[in-house]
Amino acid sequence: MSGRVLIADDDRAIRESLARALALEGYDVVQANDGAVALQMVESSQPDVAVLDVMMPNVDGLTVCRVLRAEKNRVPILMLTARTETADRVAGLDAGADDYLPKPFDLDELLARLRALLRRTRPEGEAAEGEALQVGDLRLDPSSRRVWRGQREIELSKTEFDLLELLVRNQGMVLEHSTIYDRIWGYDFGPESKNLAVYISYLRRKLEATGESKIIHTIRGVGYSVRLS
Repeated sequence: MSGRVLIADDDRAIRESLARALALEGYDVVQANDGAVALQMVESSQPDVAVLDVMMPNVDGLTVCRVLRAEKNRVPILMLTARTETADRVAGLDAGADDYLPKPFDLDELLARLRALLRRTRPEGEAAEGEALQVGDLRLDPSSRRVWRGQREIELSKTEFDLLELLVRNQGMVLEHSTIYDRIWGYDFGPESKNLAVYISYLRRKLEATGESKIIHTIRGVGYSVRLS
């Protein structure tokens, strides 16, 4: 799988070494050394996925995310960050990132995450892909990638939508952690990973923001299920 990747990082050594590695994998790579340039490159180069460092001069990675999402730009975003606290990860998701990877990172893991993001932007198209999905007052439209809870439309990032769609398509069933990681990220990051828990908590905050009933249930030690309470 190939595509155009934007790498935005003010650390020249990291940026250029990553660009070389991605080029060897067949990706078309464009580079930016700060957030302001990254915003220009998204507009001019139309990348299939963006890899953004959080800490950049002038305009940081979180601000780049917020600006792109405010402009309704849905380019998948993978954040690179030296910060590993849950609050920092949530801040990235709040800003609109689809995934995050702490520095220093393993190249194979980064490549796996990029492939997963690109797969989700190029669906192979199931027979029922365009049909509306519903659980109680929760409704998803896969074709337009829009979500409503009752009359309230909910804004979701690409990863959030994909995760919710997977759970809703399997409503009433318990999906194990490993199954979800494989289907959404294309890679099982192991029992120590907090990725899935962070995305689930963020989805719950959005789905229950105005006091709606709980719809995503935790089966402790196993996984998650979507069902009416």
